[in-house]
Amino acid sequence: MNLDDKRVDKIIRFALKEDIWTGDVTSESVFNEETNVDAVILARQEGIVCGMGILEKIFTAVDPELKFRPQVKDTDSVRPDQEIAFIEGNAINIMKAERTALNFLAILSGIATKTKKIVDKTKGTKVKIYDTRKTIPLHRYLEKYAVTVGGGVNHRRGLYDMVLIKDNHIRAYAMQEGNPDNETVIRGVIKRARQKVQKNIKVEIEVETLEECAFALDEKPDVIMLDNMSPETIKKAVALRKEKGLEDKILFEVSGGITLDNAADYAGTGVDIISTGSITSSIDPVDFSLEIILKK
Repeated sequence: MNLDDKRVDKIIRFALKEDIWTGDVTSESVFNEETNVDAVILARQEGIVCGMGILEKIFTAVDPELKFRPQVKDTDSVRPDQEIAFIEGNAINIMKAERTALNFLAILSGIATKTKKIVDKTKGTKVKIYDTRKTIPLHRYLEKYAVTVGGGVNHRRGLYDMVLIKDNHIRAYAMQEGNPDNETVIRGVIKRARQKVQKNIKVEIEVETLEECAFALDEKPDVIMLDNMSPETIKKAVALRKEKGLEDKILFEVSGGITLDNAADYAGTGVDIISTGSITSSIDPVDFSLEIILKK
């Protein structure tokens, strides 16, 4: 995933405005305007780096004359106390950019790190790790980039680019149609979606039982999400798909309750996709710090 500079610049502009607003009263009160320093950004723990380009953009947005020298790149692994970047220039402006820069770096690296851990757990299978829409409002674009840095894949970016019929859609559709039997509801909602959307938009439906899965398979959506099913039940669904000769035509996605401890079990069932909101909504930021380099 390549980042759009204009979109990133806009995010950075508002983030800096949130923190600096009318100025950094601390730095402006203790430093002379002409004071220049050298600084280093250090990793304080192991992780996968994500956000080096954003880091540079933040410092140069505050002061185009700051010199930013990266020592690592996105996707690199880092260890505690590793130097990842040097910055030279005006002390006030370095301090103005510090917290915003480290916040982005920590959070995005945390997402990339957690994603990589789950990806590594499923190596040797055909499964791909997908993200979800469980992201911080207005930061989804960067968070989904971090998922790709960790080796994951982006699911739909929003409500506009894919049909994903979930349990509440199914319930509301059933009420709309006068509460017919479950088979009629599952078949009908897929058919209606197919008729209403453009042909290039994929249709996915969430099912909660093997019976619902069988109904959905017959209507041939692009993807069927097996929600909150055990690995044993999922294997039965995979066998059913094979029995119907649809293993190369319909993707199976599993979601709900996926953790580092059980990801390999789900990957071994024969599904194509594991989606988990935890890689963006429940992460531990990677700790980084900026230190002024003392000179004798």
